[in-house]
Amino acid sequence: MKFLDKAKIYIKAGDGGNGAASFRREKYIEFGGPNGGDGGRGGDVVFRAVPNVNTLIDYRFKTKFVAQRGQNGMGKMRTGYSGETLYLPVPTGTVILSENEEIEYADLNTDGMEYLAVRGGNGGWGNLHFKSPTNRAPRQANDGLPGEERTVVLRLKLIADIGLVGFPNAGKSTLLSAVTSARPKIANYPFTTLNPQLGVMYAHNREFVMVDLPGLIEGAHTGVGLGDRFLGHAERTKLILHLIDGTEPDWAVRYRAIRHEMDSYGGGLLNKPEIVVINKIDMIDGDELEQKLSEFKKSFGRKKKPLILTISAAGHIGIDDLISTIEKQFVKIQES
Repeated sequence: MKFLDKAKIYIKAGDGGNGAASFRREKYIEFGGPNGGDGGRGGDVVFRAVPNVNTLIDYRFKTKFVAQRGQNGMGKMRTGYSGETLYLPVPTGTVILSENEEIEYADLNTDGMEYLAVRGGNGGWGNLHFKSPTNRAPRQANDGLPGEERTVVLRLKLIADIGLVGFPNAGKSTLLSAVTSARPKIANYPFTTLNPQLGVMYAHNREFVMVDLPGLIEGAHTGVGLGDRFLGHAERTKLILHLIDGTEPDWAVRYRAIRHEMDSYGGGLLNKPEIVVINKIDMIDGDELEQKLSEFKKSFGRKKKPLILTISAAGHIGIDDLISTIEKQFVKIQES
């Protein structure tokens, strides 16, 4: 299934049914009179968050959704049926925005959560409502009111505990496959990962959902490379794993570049707890590793240093320590 995390659709609630203008005409009934019923109410359009779905692909080709119209009123004081509510299922974590994306209508971040997007129009009155002592045979009836309509933007922000960020080829997909049962595409070239990938990591009796985000590069917030729109999926995470390729000559430059892109994106990403993971240590000489690690720590100066771990995702070195550290971090997060 193709991953799609953004869609623009048009929604319209059902129009109300028209009221009826009819009169009682029955044999052996001496007095007649108006007996037109009211029109039924139009159906609403409701978004509903559903589990086990992580893409908006259903809204890629069909972009117009109209709820059922209310039935017209009928004689014998019969009210028309109301239109059925149109439920539109979306993945849990979907944000519903205005057409220009400046207004957030709803954030469906819980399974089963619903949002009434547009209301159906009220049904029109039948001529029975217009009967009066001076107007015993009214022939007027109201038309039903039109249903509300609007164009909305659906934006999916995946719900995960841990977000993997870093430059392309830092080994994020390899790490995801090492600690979860996910099997993302892995290759030795940039932008192997084109869409976020989810996996579940187990630590003792706990499980954590991890999301591998497509690689960032310098200038991503201006649209360079794949851009930074995938960082939206990191907004809901509780912990950031910042991967750095250990074979790179200057870790501090790479670290600051990614942090700058996260800062430019916003969303509070810089305020999230972070673990810096130096990957591919099996490709570095021991003395060189110690020297680069020391230089990297010194680059923070007097600033608070993040938690730094060294691993080899491909060689499965330091993975158990990483999982244990993640678990401890989540205990601290829950206590804070």
